[in-house]
Amino acid sequence: MQGTIDGFSYGAVTPVAAFLMACLGAALGLRCTTRSLRTERSFKAGWLALGATSIGSGIWTMHFIAMMGFSVEEAPIGYDKPVTFASLAVAIVMVGVGIFLVGYRGATPMALVTGGTLTGLGVATMHYLGMAGMRLDGQFEYDTITVTLSVVIAVVASTAALWAAVSIHGFLPSLGAAVVMGVAVSGMHYTGMAALRVHLHPATLTGTTGVAPTVLLVPMLIGPACFLLLAGVVVMFDPLVVMGTPDWNDAAAGRALGIAAQRQAPRFGTHADPASFHSQRRDPVQHHEH
Repeated sequence: MQGTIDGFSYGAVTPVAAFLMACLGAALGLRCTTRSLRTERSFKAGWLALGATSIGSGIWTMHFIAMMGFSVEEAPIGYDKPVTFASLAVAIVMVGVGIFLVGYRGATPMALVTGGTLTGLGVATMHYLGMAGMRLDGQFEYDTITVTLSVVIAVVASTAALWAAVSIHGFLPSLGAAVVMGVAVSGMHYTGMAALRVHLHPATLTGTTGVAPTVLLVPMLIGPACFLLLAGVVVMFDPLVVMGTPDWNDAAAGRALGIAAQRQAPRFGTHADPASFHSQRRDPVQHHEH
């Protein structure tokens, strides 16, 4: 017996909210990746870890917000919590490997292709592992061609987003890269859902009702959603992340800052003003007379 699937139980609310969360996670993660390229090596890993966790949390949150609108008319749906949270860990780890590769290797073709592939596969793995955590009185079946297409969408768009993050500087281009990543995650999700067929067990009762998906999913979403908010606060307090200002480690910028500092140094005859200090030593009598 084939189940009747409804992926949009709340209309456009869940797809739009899911897309926005995917964009938020991608925006934070890609800006942190850009920031890692402009900082000292000792802080690079921290920024990359924050970026990977932001993107992974955004992917996971997007998926389960979208799943709030998913229902099978003939059977109630439950979720296995260990498998569900394992999908979050897999997303963070796989995206992290891709981001660390690009963060440390830079925008080389090999690093971008490898990092983008790993990030895209992380998106796809999170989706299908999250689906494996669903519990209902039946089994899932996927169309192989559509599943393959969903993975290709995730890989291509993730690679493009990583390239934009490390190659194009500025706030607006980074927002564009985040939108690309959001499209990748959302497009992959709904393409994967289009590949799904549900075959119910013969004993399943038609019209069976159960706990609403929102009741099950909302508590699980609180943690990752709060993390994204905290990550947003961290990013907003770093102007280099938000505005994409020039690299302070750049030699030319460093020389300009050094010149400005010398011009603004106080001139009170101390070591801050060597010229005045030596002048005092050359003419001690004059200073004594005053």
